[in-house]
Amino acid sequence: MNILDFMNAFFSDSAHWHGYDGIPQRFLEHIRYSLLALVIAAAIGLPVGLLTGHTGRGGNALAFIANAARALPSFGLLVLVVLLIGFGLLPVMIPLVVLAVPPILVTTYEAVRTVDPSPVDAARGMGMRESHILFRVEVPVALPLILSGLRSAAIQIVSTATIAAYVSLGGLGRYIIDGLYQRDYEKVVGGATLVAALALVTLALFWAAGRLLVSPGVRRR
Repeated sequence: MNILDFMNAFFSDSAHWHGYDGIPQRFLEHIRYSLLALVIAAAIGLPVGLLTGHTGRGGNALAFIANAARALPSFGLLVLVVLLIGFGLLPVMIPLVVLAVPPILVTTYEAVRTVDPSPVDAARGMGMRESHILFRVEVPVALPLILSGLRSAAIQIVSTATIAAYVSLGGLGRYIIDGLYQRDYEKVVGGATLVAALALVTLALFWAAGRLLVSPGVRRR
């Protein structure tokens, strides 16, 4: 059998569409893990990136921390955290957040730093507060690049959230891990296809967000 045959066999089996191990249930679990990790990573990366980008301070330290975090293997970190604190959702969130923070942090910093200084200087000359300059002048211009960092982090999370299955949680990784253990390659291919499909949906959602949130003038630049 080839990959297309495996895919057809997996998705045409009605047993895969119902119950606790059904595709809708595993899909929702995977989305929940991914969204939670992305929200936590954004809560860490966005404020730090915006602040350092606006002030221009801490860029070298930020780059060092981001590169160090990128060097950590997600699965290795998962195993280490499980050994330290045991099984559960927290050991999954830690490597996913560590994976997602660097692209959000670095991209947000670069986005704000590369904003044209002319409107920023004009805003200061008008007496605007620094917080107003950041959120009313810099962020609207930097938004496309900020969204690209969030998009990159989201794709990485969606692709890596399959590790949740290693600590007995759900998600689409359950099909891949169980399929490999059972030598059921229909499950492996089906699970991988669903993860790829979710990544494409994530890309489409960020594209739509960019169309809705970024002003037309900034998009044309």
